[in-house]
Amino acid sequence: MTGTLISLISIFLGIIAANLTAFFYNKCSFGFTGNTLIGVFGSIFLIKSFGKLGFDPWAIMLNGKFHAIPFVVNVIVSCAGGVFGIILLKYLINKKADN
Repeated sequence: MTGTLISLISIFLGIIAANLTAFFYNKCSFGFTGNTLIGVFGSIFLIKSFGKLGFDPWAIMLNGKFHAIPFVVNVIVSCAGGVFGIILLKYLINKKADN
């Protein structure tokens, strides 16, 4: 695996997590395209934030070796980014509609 492949896997998992969240929590759905975009940007934002702590794709492949524990953390953070992105955006839209 390379760092680029790990990045693509992370983004794909963010997309899946955002769409599954919208599927099971229908009030937060923005349609397939909206959920996909939110999943992409949510996972990228959280991965970049946690990447500074050593969980970025290039730290997972440090010295050409695959490190499983940082990869698992990367996967969890990426999925959480998709979920948090959907929930946060729906919260912000509802807050704006109330005003």
